[in-house]
Amino acid sequence: MPLPIEPESRVSEELAEAMEAIVNDPDIEEPVTLALVRDKLREQLATQGVEAERHDFGNEESLYAEIEALIDEFGEDAFAADFTTVKASQELSEVIESILDNSEADIAPTLGTVREAMTEGWLAHLVGNGVIETDGEESLLAEIDFLIERYGPDFLAENVLGFE
Repeated sequence: MPLPIEPESRVSEELAEAMEAIVNDPDIEEPVTLALVRDKLREQLATQGVEAERHDFGNEESLYAEIEALIDEFGEDAFAADFTTVKASQELSEVIESILDNSEADIAPTLGTVREAMTEGWLAHLVGNGVIETDGEESLLAEIDFLIERYGPDFLAENVLGFE
């Protein structure tokens, strides 16, 4: 299931990082929308004594200008999480890579098939070969479950690899 918005093509790395920090803020209980991100950026600029203006790309207000452009295109109620990507940790990326390396060339593993392989003995195989540590199995399962919840079980596993 592809993302409805391709974040890499829509959002600068700086704005994606700012959005991710707001999305992950445990003190924010409401859904994080583009409007909320804009308001948080406006607050940050105000604490620096800067008035936010949407036309000032190329300076410290450019994130504010960028979020305004996104709001113009997608609306205030668009979820900020749709504009950020979540990548697998290095350890989960190694698990996914090992599954990719051992799968048939014409079959691209999905997050669902990776989880299935993990629960059917692949993690034990990797622990036995010293690829991962024995105490990391539960956190890896929790991480793949989070990715499945975020992207769906049919999302291609290679798209969440966190390292190149």
